[in-house]
Amino acid sequence: MTRPRLGDDRGSVVAEFAVALPALVLVLVVGVGALAGASRQVRLQDAVADAARLSARGESDERARSAVSAAVAGASVDIAARGDLVCVSASASALFGLRITATGCALGGGL
Repeated sequence: MTRPRLGDDRGSVVAEFAVALPALVLVLVVGVGALAGASRQVRLQDAVADAARLSARGESDERARSAVSAAVAGASVDIAARGDLVCVSASASALFGLRITATGCALGGGL
């Protein structure tokens, strides 16, 4: 049986991997969270644009709210007239306790 020599590198790769693994996992979690938040923001923006068009052509406020709720669960919706425009604003929670918001407007009385 041979004895390990001083300065032997055996096991150093495992030790370096054990040190680097938590940082790698953290980067992956933050990256996935950012992508999920961006995806939710895009869905919310599309939903408020659709809801603004629905509301502007005379659909009920409940129909516009349900369009946003169907796209982004748990979103709070506000519908307001601003001159000739009908604007829909919505906000929803995202990962890491952040809140995303989106606003869309459409010309009232449109087809």
